[in-house]
Amino acid sequence: MIDAELATQAVQSALDSGARDAECTLAEGEEFSARVRMRALETVTDAGSRAAGLRVLVGRNVGCSYTSDLSSEGIRKLVASALEIAAISSEDPHAGLPEPSELGSLTTDLALYSDDINTIDASRRIEQALETEEAALSADPRITNSNGASFDAVNGERVFANSRGFVGSYRVSTCALSTSPVAREGDSMERDYWFSYARSHAKLESPAAIGRRAAERTLRRLGARKVPTQKVPVVFDPMTARTLLGNIFEAVEGEAIYRNASFLAGKAGQRVASENVTIIDDGTIPGLFGTSPFDDEGVPTRRTVVIDRGVLRSYLLNSYTARKLGLRTTGNAARAITGNASIGHGNLFLEKGERSPEEIVKSVRRGLYVTELIGTGVNIVTGDYSRGAAGLWIENGEFAYPVSEITIASNLRQMLMDIESAGSDLEFRGSVAAPTLLIREMTVSGQ
Repeated sequence: MIDAELATQAVQSALDSGARDAECTLAEGEEFSARVRMRALETVTDAGSRAAGLRVLVGRNVGCSYTSDLSSEGIRKLVASALEIAAISSEDPHAGLPEPSELGSLTTDLALYSDDINTIDASRRIEQALETEEAALSADPRITNSNGASFDAVNGERVFANSRGFVGSYRVSTCALSTSPVAREGDSMERDYWFSYARSHAKLESPAAIGRRAAERTLRRLGARKVPTQKVPVVFDPMTARTLLGNIFEAVEGEAIYRNASFLAGKAGQRVASENVTIIDDGTIPGLFGTSPFDDEGVPTRRTVVIDRGVLRSYLLNSYTARKLGLRTTGNAARAITGNASIGHGNLFLEKGERSPEEIVKSVRRGLYVTELIGTGVNIVTGDYSRGAAGLWIENGEFAYPVSEITIASNLRQMLMDIESAGSDLEFRGSVAAPTLLIREMTVSGQ
């Protein structure tokens, strides 16, 4: 456990040495990872770390420093270093801490930490990785190889204090099981994956279920072919649909907005998507992976409706970008141990609809069901979208055959407007989530 007094001492020392304001982050964590491949252990990593980061303001000049030495001498050097950097930095008229009235922490139990992960010893963690891979390898004779399986676990604590009177801390835990098998049939060789991710070990899916699902996803890709270039409806499965949420986050975060480097800049209050689209950022949902009692400036996390039935309602801001835009922070400050706060999201998701994924697929006469996206061909400034893809071809509402080596293209402006259906299958396997999404039309380039 970290002594929160260290953070307040660092802040007070900075004030005593001439800083106008200061904020300190302390972090401590343990990380474990066991990786197996082809029924044999490959690597085990078990590491811990402790660190402190300090940010000071001298006037409007900012200095940041970092140390892993949490002794009294280490903290003294931390403060001295931050002040030295502030002395040579350029003045920034928008630099500053949140107002005292904006500071605070949620007091409800957010279920971020479970001690049951620590009750699973290293040998059992390795066994579960082996069991997960074995379930995939034994699922079908066509599963002939494996990219491996892993068990990963993290336990950590974060403390934050600033010179405006805020002190807060919270503990987190996560664990994950995953595997990626390889299947072969004739000249066709394919791979896919599946995983489970949870705050507690008890909530992980079983190794057998993860392995079987990974095998099913891999086998359905065998015999993939290209398709002729055409414009058709495109269905994104939940795993690929959540990447679209990542693109939307990049377009609504405050830095992109004040730099006018987003296709959504200046669009607040306007319709930017179909009525089937409601996107919410919520850092308050107990047990989820983007949840915390406060952001990395000491502002309480909250629920922010970003897009409401197609209308852009809010950008996501920290205190710096809020000042630049003449707005108020939305509690979305994020940072590593040191440095100025950037912008992060809580649990960012597209609200589910009423149609099942099966009903959505059945509604498509001819089109593409996307299960994998490749590359990073998305321009947030213009909205242009072009990515490599793989998936399943739909004919008369049924999956006909797998497809690969294709590209899907459109523009995010149009894609948002063309979302015809959001499925009922919203599920969080990370801090970003989306249900199955049907987009009216995109260009699929193949042969």
